[in-house]
Amino acid sequence: MLKGVSFELERGKFYTLLGPSGCGKTTILRLIAGFTKPTSGDIYFHGRRINDVPPNRRRVNTVFQDYALFPHLDVFENVAFGLRIQRLKAAEIERKVAEALKFVNLSGYERRKISELSGGQRQRVAIARAIVMEPEVLLLDEPLSALDLKLRKAMQYELRDLQRRLGITFVFVTHDQEEALTMSDEIFVLNEGRIEQRGTPKEIYDEPKTRFVAEFIGESNIVPGRMVADYRVAFAGTVFDCVDRGFRPHEPVDVVIRPEDLELVPPERGKLKVRIESVLFLGVHYEMIGVDEAGNRWLVHSTRRAQPGEAVGLDFDPEDIHVMRRPDGALPDRSTDDGADDPERPEREEPAWTAPPRKGAAT
Repeated sequence: MLKGVSFELERGKFYTLLGPSGCGKTTILRLIAGFTKPTSGDIYFHGRRINDVPPNRRRVNTVFQDYALFPHLDVFENVAFGLRIQRLKAAEIERKVAEALKFVNLSGYERRKISELSGGQRQRVAIARAIVMEPEVLLLDEPLSALDLKLRKAMQYELRDLQRRLGITFVFVTHDQEEALTMSDEIFVLNEGRIEQRGTPKEIYDEPKTRFVAEFIGESNIVPGRMVADYRVAFAGTVFDCVDRGFRPHEPVDVVIRPEDLELVPPERGKLKVRIESVLFLGVHYEMIGVDEAGNRWLVHSTRRAQPGEAVGLDFDPEDIHVMRRPDGALPDRSTDDGADDPERPEREEPAWTAPPRKGAAT
């Protein structure tokens, strides 16, 4: 069930609905396509309410996860299917199908059987069948999920290039974070029927608004902290400079630092000191877990390898620290060192605060 979902789409952009299974991604797609009617609220297309407009009369087409191709028809007839329903003349159908197949690099495949095609070629046929109807919005419901990793990567670039050449709006559904970051102009991160955050891939990755977004997009170190003042945050027993502002003095917060933003340095040079617990080699970098004196565990990605049991320093810049409000307003446990030694901290604890509504959580 969707909860307060509201947004607008601009012509010619690549949008991605990203989130775990059951978060509402496909429901939104079905509402746009007309396969599902909203129980409340309205859907508008060019300012016209289309709640009761049937799918075949919307300027929208869908590429399904399983492609839904007709196995008894060849490539040409699969692509021409919708045009024949519209009863276009044969010459017009021939021209439009040829153009669509050229767009997806399948010229010459007109008489191939579907069973003779690879997974990537079948996907292109499904896209050609959708774009031949000249939709203004193309909906794609996890169309890459059935492909192997290498082909999936290649098709990501092909889809993005196709969208730019067509100049139409794409709405792409996926649960794959890397896929969303690679392909999108804008991403909607969904969770339990709500839009947690909307933004560009860089905004979503660098400036997560909620703990869910920070944990779901990439890998993150999230530790409890306290905002001392604008541009000053306390965590792990120390006060650090940061680039965040607008919090109440001494407001409890969550602090996010991405593992690739932590630099291994000698202990005496580190803003934090940790002891390495584990090391994994992942090809392009080492993944290490270190524990600081307060018991916080830090995930580090580095091309330099530390040894298990080695004491190292972690360095980072103020720009690498991202401060988030706590949605429940709970104060951190006193047993976690979130800046207890902060000299600017008041002796009496402030009462727990009630979090204001998140801006953009359901716009």
